[in-house]
Amino acid sequence: MCGIYGITYSKYTSDQISEKLKRIEFRGPDLSAQKTINNRIVFGHNRLSIIDLDPRSNQPFSYQDKVHIVFNGEIFNFKLLKSDLIKKGYPFYTESDTEVICAAYLEYGDNLPNVLNGMFAFVIYDQTNNKLFGARDRLGQKPFYYLLNDDGFEFSSQLSAIQLYNTNLTISSKSITQYFAWGAIPDPNTIFNEVKKLPAGNCFTFDIDRNVLDITQYWDINSERTKLFTGSFQEAKSALNELVQDAVKIRLFADVPVGVFLSGGIDSSLIAAMAQNTTNSQVKTFSVKFNEKGFDESIYAQKVADHLKTDHHVISCNYNEGLDLIDSFSHYYDEPFADSSAIPSMLLSKYTKKQVTVALSGDGGDEMFIGYHRYHWMKQVSPLYRTPKSLRQLTSFLLNAVPHYKLKTISKGLRFNDLDSLYLASVTGIDASWIQSDYDYLNVSERSYLEHKDKNIYERMSDFDIKAYLNWDINTKVDRATMAYSLEARSPLMDYRVVEFAQSLPTHFKYKGSNQKIILKDILYDYVPKEYFNRPKSGFTMPFSDWFRNELKDLVLSELNEDGLNQIPNINVNEVKTRIDQHMKGTWNRYPLIWKLLVLKQWLNKNGKGYSII
Repeated sequence: MCGIYGITYSKYTSDQISEKLKRIEFRGPDLSAQKTINNRIVFGHNRLSIIDLDPRSNQPFSYQDKVHIVFNGEIFNFKLLKSDLIKKGYPFYTESDTEVICAAYLEYGDNLPNVLNGMFAFVIYDQTNNKLFGARDRLGQKPFYYLLNDDGFEFSSQLSAIQLYNTNLTISSKSITQYFAWGAIPDPNTIFNEVKKLPAGNCFTFDIDRNVLDITQYWDINSERTKLFTGSFQEAKSALNELVQDAVKIRLFADVPVGVFLSGGIDSSLIAAMAQNTTNSQVKTFSVKFNEKGFDESIYAQKVADHLKTDHHVISCNYNEGLDLIDSFSHYYDEPFADSSAIPSMLLSKYTKKQVTVALSGDGGDEMFIGYHRYHWMKQVSPLYRTPKSLRQLTSFLLNAVPHYKLKTISKGLRFNDLDSLYLASVTGIDASWIQSDYDYLNVSERSYLEHKDKNIYERMSDFDIKAYLNWDINTKVDRATMAYSLEARSPLMDYRVVEFAQSLPTHFKYKGSNQKIILKDILYDYVPKEYFNRPKSGFTMPFSDWFRNELKDLVLSELNEDGLNQIPNINVNEVKTRIDQHMKGTWNRYPLIWKLLVLKQWLNKNGKGYSII
């Protein structure tokens, strides 16, 4: 796990490139190095040593003087690939997965990403053809930013490395509007107009001589459901159990200590159980707790850990430490990002790193196996969308007259034309009248996964969240939170084999009645008693609602006073002031809006000076 950087033209001095690498040193503190190739191309790398700790595997890495690489991530099937490549005559001098990627490129060419099972973002300089070839993993677990202009191509693991010493950037008004709606900036956009993200599941070639970038999608989910599982539930359970076990096993391999994030929920408990079942040693597990009433779920994680007999560690979060993380938030996240669970994720990572360098997580289970509460909420309201629209509008009118914010929210939800529109609104904000912009923030290409009719509404919502929410939000949150403390996170449920198998399953294997993630739960109950999980699903949240009315009230009112709000583009200041006042009086929980605005204001305070907003 590392930080990568590169540029194909002479714009910066060696010292400036060293500063760019220094800016993202937290991603790889073990070694920082740069290499100039053909007197023109510069590759830079910050290494977090995980596999083959020997200096022979340091990057930038060269193979047979034909290819040069900078690589961020892990290839979990590299041993199998290496065995096949040895049979084909390729020599190896290290024990690293980096060298395997290089040899595999010489064997498979541009088809390389399809043979890799891992999380990755890499760039290869093909010296024979004078071109770059790069790719990002299927689900976007690892980041990749790039800038293309008339001079050439610049890339990095984080936006800030490209931003540093680059005086020709402009802030994107469109991206700010997207951020307000989605809580993150959707691929391929970034907060700067000139810098883009390589979309997940895409690879590229960059012709250095012609200065031409070609991007190709090499993987996608099966939207048309053409590959369906036809066996019984027990057969599906057995096959999935084997897949997840193998996904866990290959992610436990490392030359450094490995642990597991354990929240006590379905997904993380399953990963912890399989990890403990796979290894002969006691697995270290980690969870976080809050002192505020209603936010401490650590008791459930402890119960699971006791049953599995893991070496469990509970990390306490208090107000002061949370405030410190808020102050440093934009340094690690680079661009506005509004998932408040990033703060406890950072705290968990900070203390986990003190004992291990790799941590397995349960991320991906809700998207793959229809687990989010909002899916069930959509099922509950769907009968209303089979009634005439005139009746829905009347019901909406009556509910809106009741002085209760939850009923007023339901009232607004009944005004949409169909379930697809309602779902988009549920994840962007049922009432977004505070956003003042002509840009249609719902105009994202990922909508096609929700709006086609080849699957039922639950599968389509799941598909959309895999392509949008998982990529834009969850993977960004986990990557930045862990890498802030030089900790590598691995997610077995995002193994593409698990994803493709989940896609093939009948919906009722995953969701039936009010029971969600059915098949995952059934596997888990073979390891941990079912009664441990007889409780409502909860999210990984912070007590911001209370903090904004108490401990953080002065921060909110000083940053988001009228002068502060007038510095924030694309908002209706009067409407926002009303909503902040509602929160402070306790009549409406507006903490998500307040957090979005605070994060953007903090980013603008630190990054906005000298940039035009276009």
